[in-house]
Amino acid sequence: MNTQMADRVPVLIAGGSLVGLSASLFLGRLGVPHLLVERHAETSRHPRGRGNNLRTMELFRGAGVEQDVRDAASVLADNHGILQAETLSGGEQEWLFREIDPGGGLARFSPSSWCLCSQNDLEPVLLRHAAERGDVRFNTELLSFAQDADGVTARLRDRATGEEQEVRADYLLAADGPRSPVRERLGIGQSGRGDLFHNVSVTFRAKRLAEVVGDRRFIACYLTAPDGAGALLPVDNREQWVFHLPWHPERGEAVEDFTDARCTAHIRAAAGVPDLDVEITGRAPWHAAERVADRYRTGRVFLCGDSAHEMPPTGAFGSNTGIQDAHNLAWKLAAVLGGWGGPRLLESYEAERRPVAVQTAARAAARSVEHQHPGFDAAPVGGPRTNVLAVALGYRYTEGALVGADATAGVIPERFAATGEVGTRAPHLWLRDRDGARLSTLDLFVREPVLLAPAAGGEQWPAAARAVAEETGVPIRCVLLGEGGDLVPEPVPDAPAGRGPAGPGGWPAVYGLRPGGAVLVRPDGFVGWRAVSSVGDPVGALRVAALGVAGR
Repeated sequence: MNTQMADRVPVLIAGGSLVGLSASLFLGRLGVPHLLVERHAETSRHPRGRGNNLRTMELFRGAGVEQDVRDAASVLADNHGILQAETLSGGEQEWLFREIDPGGGLARFSPSSWCLCSQNDLEPVLLRHAAERGDVRFNTELLSFAQDADGVTARLRDRATGEEQEVRADYLLAADGPRSPVRERLGIGQSGRGDLFHNVSVTFRAKRLAEVVGDRRFIACYLTAPDGAGALLPVDNREQWVFHLPWHPERGEAVEDFTDARCTAHIRAAAGVPDLDVEITGRAPWHAAERVADRYRTGRVFLCGDSAHEMPPTGAFGSNTGIQDAHNLAWKLAAVLGGWGGPRLLESYEAERRPVAVQTAARAAARSVEHQHPGFDAAPVGGPRTNVLAVALGYRYTEGALVGADATAGVIPERFAATGEVGTRAPHLWLRDRDGARLSTLDLFVREPVLLAPAAGGEQWPAAARAVAEETGVPIRCVLLGEGGDLVPEPVPDAPAGRGPAGPGGWPAVYGLRPGGAVLVRPDGFVGWRAVSSVGDPVGALRVAALGVAGR
């Protein structure tokens, strides 16, 4: 057995699925050298994890891959809504919701839109771009790791050649799935309700099924017939499909019991077509669970994605939460490795992301009950239905790399409202540069903290930003918005109070500012500090803000 000498890399990523590849993408975008290892030889072949919400698509926009993701998802671009029916050919059917964005109202909140892209189509896009910016090695296994005060020493093995290599990294990011070997080796426990229900995901071909489906372009259809209960998901709307069959291991059922004959009979019953042509092409068990790791970090090792949290698939919250974990951690690692972030910045990762996961997992479980997800026998609960937009865009950080956050605020609101408050995602507004090119406020927040101030009345802020950046080393970029400034906001459309970025006063009102105020937005697009109105000592106020956002 050949063992190579140790290599040095700032960040080692264990796991090359959606979250690991996204972490590689984000780190590469920030210029952080890294190595990603994935034990499998190729990306996923199974069509799962398909819903990418507004926030995730915003992050892909910032990483320069949004259009490529949409191109990969084009075959399902017209699929919307969740349908419920006894059988596909039966007369009783009900849309649990018909459109994700009826009337296109979400455009006021985001420059991006929801995208239905299956994991087997999304991962190759992420892999292609990640490999352009980092060292990505599939068919390579993390065998062991040990950390000390200065870094992590990991042993890797090329599964094709058997060759082993020792790598020395400043930090290890574990995106190695719900059964995370890294988490287990760290001895980190999990909290939550545990397993909720189980399904076997069956891929199949059925050319005649498209005739039965007709023009119903759904994301998923929940079938309720006793001998055909489950969820049908289109892969190409023509002949390739996925069916989630309820699985009850607590009753002694094994995956091997789901034979081709059993799956075929079940799918025919669900379709209501006894002689439907069905060719089973694959099957994969999955478990819907509600679990969150008790810690997201031990020393120089961090957990991301399914290694940190599990949640039911209803609402597509799981993979999106994981990708947003990776984005949160990536800019913080870049800041620390770049010399302007302090040790408290890395501590803020768990403080910010874990409460979001706890609340999101609970919302995902509640949505599974609301939608009566096949295989989940939980009793219906009263109260308002889960608001997907509030989960996707409305989550907030109540502590962490922030100054002036409301520690008493709820992590996820009942309804979404763009307010510009500290700890919330900065509101989206369309801007024009001096050449007339259009961009979103969110496009400004990539590498360094950005200080937004009005061109009229905010003249003191550019000098303050330069002084604080020179004094502290925190690379603050000041952008004046308005006529005569760096960028000019487009007119803000009127909207009911609390429902959109609107109201008298133009863009400052959207961000909750009065004359002379300013807002410091972090590289992840979250508001880190806000001066609602003018302050007597802008340099002193901004110094405190910059050090807080930098974790110093």
